[in-house]
Amino acid sequence: MTEQNSHLVCPHCQATNRIPATRLNAAPNCGKCGQPLLTASPHELNAQTVSKVIQKNEVLTIVDFWASWCQPCLMMAPQFKAAASQLPQVVFAKIQTDKYEQAAAPYNIRSLPTMVAFKNGKEVARQSGALPSDQIVQWVKSLNA
Repeated sequence: MTEQNSHLVCPHCQATNRIPATRLNAAPNCGKCGQPLLTASPHELNAQTVSKVIQKNEVLTIVDFWASWCQPCLMMAPQFKAAASQLPQVVFAKIQTDKYEQAAAPYNIRSLPTMVAFKNGKEVARQSGALPSDQIVQWVKSLNA
């Protein structure tokens, strides 16, 4: 029986790593830069990294689409960070839609903040509106069930 591998994009150098599923809980490091692959903290995406992270990550990836002028987005930011710290095997990322409009456009975001869950390059769910961390954790856990 062969061991199942998952692809994971490094949040530091953007190298794609192949990690055995059994090692995802063992705080794997990037084979290229040596930094942690799962940081338990949201990382900022930009125009160059957003599609790679979404397309290449085979683990559950939650992307927060937000804008600097959006008060609910700013209020949710610490809640999103708190949720990420509770779910270290899930990739949490953010993209600032007012700064990277073209990068966010393909995801058809109609309201802010919107969290979109991706797995294996496909959207699996989305949630619009600011949520407290416990509700974010509950939503993400329901996707992994």
